[in-house]
Amino acid sequence: MLFTSLSVNNSKWNDSLASFPLPSYIYIMIPLRDDNSDRRSTPVVNYLIIAANIFVFMFLQDFGTNYEFTYAYSTVPAEILTGKDIVTEGKIIRDASSGESYVLPGLSPTPISVYLTLITSMFMHGGIGHILGNMLYLLIFGDNVEDRMGHLRYLFFYILCGVIASLAHVFSCSIFGNSLYVPSLGASGAISAILAAYMVLFPGKRVLVLILRFITPVPAVLAIGVWFLFQLINGLWMLGGGSGGGVAYAAHIGGFLAGLALVRLFAPRRRPRYVEWYYG
Repeated sequence: MLFTSLSVNNSKWNDSLASFPLPSYIYIMIPLRDDNSDRRSTPVVNYLIIAANIFVFMFLQDFGTNYEFTYAYSTVPAEILTGKDIVTEGKIIRDASSGESYVLPGLSPTPISVYLTLITSMFMHGGIGHILGNMLYLLIFGDNVEDRMGHLRYLFFYILCGVIASLAHVFSCSIFGNSLYVPSLGASGAISAILAAYMVLFPGKRVLVLILRFITPVPAVLAIGVWFLFQLINGLWMLGGGSGGGVAYAAHIGGFLAGLALVRLFAPRRRPRYVEWYYG
């Protein structure tokens, strides 16, 4: 998925950090490429964001095995709501089905303001599948959005919408009283906003996708619209008591709606090119 909650035990971490399940939207359709023939600039900021995510995952998270760093810089809803850094001890949890005991890491001290974790968490991931899925979508859809917005506006749009999406997750946890002490991380909100912006700016652009065993081009509005419908359905399923599988759907939905609301502020309509005529 785009955004995940770290609510797994230590044994599951050992497995997931090697082969974290692919993002939920990946199971619907896998984008392979889009049409970049109308792109006018090199997406420098998009490349730098992707590089930053990879660097953090490989060298700071140590491919997800550095629990202390990951827990310290992830967003904890209770910390955002209270403004206080919360430190907890690790717990030994016994799996009722298998009878095995696991150690669930506690919350680590956060060396920066807890509010800054709304940003730092956007550059961390739970495993290889998690980061690969996110970066695939960002690579395909982000370049066109940056080209239309411009480099600096694209960066600000990415960060702003990511923060709004994280806050949507925090407030969702507060309203429904769950996962308040579960750290969350991922580029969910920002990438959801990028998808929304792409859909608004390039609704008819063809995206080559893999659906089951078939490769076919589909309009962007269909590819992204199906993804958003999937988020809504699963979000409502969670509200009805279903399991979200560690996916923070409120962040997906919040980021997408933020992208829809803000895209025109950051990407004004392009003026048509005029042809100069000379008369003899």
